[in-house]
Amino acid sequence: MNILLVEPFLGGSHRVFINGLQRYSRHRVFSVTMKGSHWKWRMSGGSVTLAEKTKQIEEPIDLVLASSMTNLPAFIALTNPRFANVPIVLYMHENQLTQPVPGDEERDITYCYINYLSILAADVVYFNSAFHKKNFLDALPGFLAKFPDYQQSESIARIADRSKILYPGLDLKVLDPAVEKRKTRTANEKPVVVWNQRWSFDKDPDKFFRVIEKLDDAECRFDLILAGDQEHDQSELFEEAWKRYGSRILHYGFVENSEQYGNLLQRGDFVVSTAKHEFFCTAIMEAIYCGCHPVLPRSLTYPELIPKSLQEPLLHGPVFYDDETDLFRKMKKLLDGTHKKLPLSTLQAVNRHLDWSAIIQEYDDTLEQIKTDYPHLRGEA
Repeated sequence: MNILLVEPFLGGSHRVFINGLQRYSRHRVFSVTMKGSHWKWRMSGGSVTLAEKTKQIEEPIDLVLASSMTNLPAFIALTNPRFANVPIVLYMHENQLTQPVPGDEERDITYCYINYLSILAADVVYFNSAFHKKNFLDALPGFLAKFPDYQQSESIARIADRSKILYPGLDLKVLDPAVEKRKTRTANEKPVVVWNQRWSFDKDPDKFFRVIEKLDDAECRFDLILAGDQEHDQSELFEEAWKRYGSRILHYGFVENSEQYGNLLQRGDFVVSTAKHEFFCTAIMEAIYCGCHPVLPRSLTYPELIPKSLQEPLLHGPVFYDDETDLFRKMKKLLDGTHKKLPLSTLQAVNRHLDWSAIIQEYDDTLEQIKTDYPHLRGEA
């Protein structure tokens, strides 16, 4: 097949998704994209630019796969009639109904409604986790109830019927050289705690550094790796941590190069998430693959991604915590050796099945089946 990927926000997990699909798919994958910045403008006006870019692709397209940042009705209208008889698939990396907003801002329902209309306009919708799908569907009744009339609450059942789950592929094999280094390196003199997520409020670095400060005050021995994307977020907390922990910070800042990034992760012992929300966390999955024992909130998407056998510790340290106090207690026991971290082989088994080389056949077969079923999707057969 010829597949067209539509992405108005080419950054972070969106970029990883497109790169993986283009690299590994047996289908021919074309793309129209825009730089990953000014997300509100991308959702509002990006379809004008994207529609123009499709004119550069002369090949016939068998299926359109658009990301959740796309104003899909606008894109379809602006490219009409080219994709009028082509199945349209929407991939939900995130949604604006439940994505947290900073405390000093109000949620702008304009972007929520773009998501809602885009899902209605698609033939099939894929969420990147079961948690994300449920989270969105649970929020829809309350969202539609905000409007004065013609609330279209019956559309919720139609949306649920066309909504499915397809985990994003991970480019884990690029980290294999780093994993090999981990197998032969000596143990760290002090445990190394990794933060490799975005430096933004929804990942709650405030909680992370509060717990780190309590652990330091309790005279726990540890070093830190503070990586992650800070392009759009420059939290003062990280600057304060730099001043407080100094030489105990083994790395500070974003790493673009995959080899350097993998080498950082393989130096870590524990990776901690204090996220307020998470639909699917690529960064945490990468750190786990490189041998970092995860310490995660017992909520959000994490319990769905971690095997049941690891969720209740027997011979290993805890993976989940319930609140900030629980996180401190469990981290203290992990750092002092009371609890043992999981071995590399066990950690890699958590998500090896999500590597693009392993999951790509599911993607290719799924998209091909949508093409085959397309007349039924539109009620034309």
